Amino acid sequence: MYDVSAKDGFNCHMLSNDEKENIKAAIHKKAEELDARILEYRELTKPIPPSEAIGRVSRMDAINNKSVNEAALRQAEKLRAGLDRALQRLGEDRFGLCTRCGEAIPTGRLLLMPGALTCVRCAG
Repeated sequence: MYDVSAKDGFNCHMLSNDEKENIKAAIHKKAEELDARILEYRELTKPIPPSEAIGRVSRMDAINNKSVNEAALRQAEKLRAGLDRALQRLGEDRFGLCTRCGEAIPTGRLLLMPGALTCVRCAG
């Protein structure tokens, strides 16, 4: 991780208050969407009781679908945690700076992916 400090000269890119507000709104919007998906995935990953009469093939399909939905749930929860961290970091001077190279992360990237910690070049 790159240590970004004032002496490095990288703090010259500061997000404006408008940019921060737009990013904050994007975080809240994405968080709401993820919360809805997480609830849906949790519903889809509930165990299928053996007492429920479905055929053997259908039960195997249901088990397979449950595994896929569990993976999607883990990914959604990971993204949601990233949004929470981004919201906490939003007030920090280093928010919007790549944690690897120290260059500014374009505001457009932060609006699309508020949890982004790296610029496009370092993410690749």
